[in-house]
Amino acid sequence: MRVHVEARLDYDFPERVDSLLQIEAAVADDQAVRDERLVFDPPLAFTRRDDPATGERRVAFTCQGRLAIAYDAVVEIADRDMALAGAAPHAVADLPIGALSYLRGSRYCPSDIFETIADQKFGALHGGARVAAIAEWIAGHLEYRIGCSDARTTALETYVQRAGVCRDFAHLAVTLCRASDIPARVASVYAPALERPDFHAVAEVFVGGRWRLLDPTGLAPVDGLVRIAYGRDAADVAFLTIFGKATMVAQSVAATKV
Repeated sequence: MRVHVEARLDYDFPERVDSLLQIEAAVADDQAVRDERLVFDPPLAFTRRDDPATGERRVAFTCQGRLAIAYDAVVEIADRDMALAGAAPHAVADLPIGALSYLRGSRYCPSDIFETIADQKFGALHGGARVAAIAEWIAGHLEYRIGCSDARTTALETYVQRAGVCRDFAHLAVTLCRASDIPARVASVYAPALERPDFHAVAEVFVGGRWRLLDPTGLAPVDGLVRIAYGRDAADVAFLTIFGKATMVAQSVAATKV
């Protein structure tokens, strides 16, 4: 499958500040970037900060004034086995080194306080079956509601108010999985078929010997997701981190199968 992704960012930087941009499709075993273009208007110098271990790609730049950023790419996605049914759990000793950090709580995913909740709701299940049950519970108890959360909302607040947007759904899924001793992380993606095109947040869980994508909102099929970045929570996968002040003038995102 091939997916054409586009991102347009228009920002005003009142003062000269450093920024970190993370909107390029990642290089991964299950996806390959076949054609792409990243343009800054007006042109400016930037420094690449790609991570060869994770395949994540980012650039650092300094800017003052109005700046438009355009990214276009065609990404080829391999067939993905994301099925949770039958995916086996793992003892901690059998996990790959890179998965260990995703067992612990983080800023938006306080998994330590969810251990009793996870055990009461899903204690009879293990591995992929438990992840599937967590996703089903979230789908049946959370309402997708724009404006009810902000950049400070944690999984605990989402669990209490039973509503949120994609990052809140992802945070809660990751939190309940970690509370179940299942490595889980948040991934930022481009998502074809998303009714409100935007940068989308989903979850990835390590069961059955591999990382498997999961969209707790149910809004986007996982086979067409184009991964941008992943991390402990949304703080690690922001598409634009500004070390100072800036105003968003306009922004658009699109992803279509080709």
